[in-house]
Amino acid sequence: MQNDRVKSSRTITAQDSDMEVTVKGWVQEVRNLGGISFLIIRDRYGTVQVTAPKKKVPPELMSAISGIPRESVVEVKGMVKASSQVKSGYEIIPSEMNVLSMAQSPLPMGVVDKVSVEMDTRFNHRFMDLRKPETRAVIEIKSLALELLGEYMRSQDFVEMFTPKIVASGAEGGASLFEIKYFDKKAYLAQSPQLYKQMMMATGLDRVYEIGPAFRAELSDTVRHVSEFISFDAEIAFIESQRDVMDVMEGVTHHIFKGVAERGKEHLEKMGVEVKVPRLPYPIMTYSDALELVRETGLTLKEGDDLGTEGEKVIGDIMKEKGFDMYWFVEYPEDAKPFYIMEKDGTPYSYSFDLDYKGQEMASGGQREHRYERLVQRMVKKGLDPKDFEFYLNPFAYGMPPHGGFGLGIERFVVKMLDLPNIREAILFPRDRNRLVP
Repeated sequence: MQNDRVKSSRTITAQDSDMEVTVKGWVQEVRNLGGISFLIIRDRYGTVQVTAPKKKVPPELMSAISGIPRESVVEVKGMVKASSQVKSGYEIIPSEMNVLSMAQSPLPMGVVDKVSVEMDTRFNHRFMDLRKPETRAVIEIKSLALELLGEYMRSQDFVEMFTPKIVASGAEGGASLFEIKYFDKKAYLAQSPQLYKQMMMATGLDRVYEIGPAFRAELSDTVRHVSEFISFDAEIAFIESQRDVMDVMEGVTHHIFKGVAERGKEHLEKMGVEVKVPRLPYPIMTYSDALELVRETGLTLKEGDDLGTEGEKVIGDIMKEKGFDMYWFVEYPEDAKPFYIMEKDGTPYSYSFDLDYKGQEMASGGQREHRYERLVQRMVKKGLDPKDFEFYLNPFAYGMPPHGGFGLGIERFVVKMLDLPNIREAILFPRDRNRLVP
């Protein structure tokens, strides 16, 4: 079959009437109505209706169209005809059909069937689940969000970096690490690029970011936790305060929201979702004030406790009433934060923040401790042996500027932006403690 005029559902219009084209895709539906057959072909962008009138199509082609199993892959050559009876405004009268791959029957799950499918079934057959336009649209939006992220960070003179994912120690002192055998040594999968991005602040590359996988061996079976996810991390040198870091976060998240709302309309429409761009600047609440509000609802939390899922929801509802979807929590107790966060002198608090969105934590960060002696003291205070972190501490001994940064989970952000029920919806092949394949 000659493919000189290969078209997609996106590029064919009624203006192409009487033009011969070739289309390729999956057989979504076949309808036989005696003297006429209809074949709906689905590609990445939508569907094309192939109309085969018995009077105009050879018998062998009619037979082939009638007998093709759903979800088979075909290419069809034919003539475009304008039609007011078809939603797209055109149909294709076929002259040839080539079956590129015949689908087995029955299907493991439907693509357009109005039948609910269990999540395990969907992810066991993820390749077919992603044939659904509304499911695939999530991945398209995630891709767009990452494009917008990089676009903004480069506009702010950030350099993209790629740090090791096989590491000798954890950024948070060994908690929730996947241990692996690295030749004759013990190693771990990286929780985050935290230690490496801080080391970069001693190099002259004073504004860096990374988009890469992170691994957490958390024994969690929730809709917001997975064992492998994509993390967006950034670090900035020569800061005056953590506000410099927060400004970058506000800028990049706003750029993503605005860009998805404007450039992602096609995908959002498939999902029936509208993205609201949060107001700037994002309001700020101290941890202590947030804790007091949560306590007033009857939740028993003491100073230093994490607000938790319920606490975050309480604050989310309060902020929603005030018209804010994005907001900051600042000044967490230093005991609750990792060793690399700077203490707020003379207080039990720290120069730290969380960014929450619709009642859920999206990101955390703050100003780092850049003074060598103080950093070692904090390590010891946290029960860590500085000798295990010599590679990390070395740059701090030879000139480290004040700096700060943050980390944000991409899938969690996308899922909340699209109001999806489970973080796994935004991951091609999710990994959790119950799922290792496909």
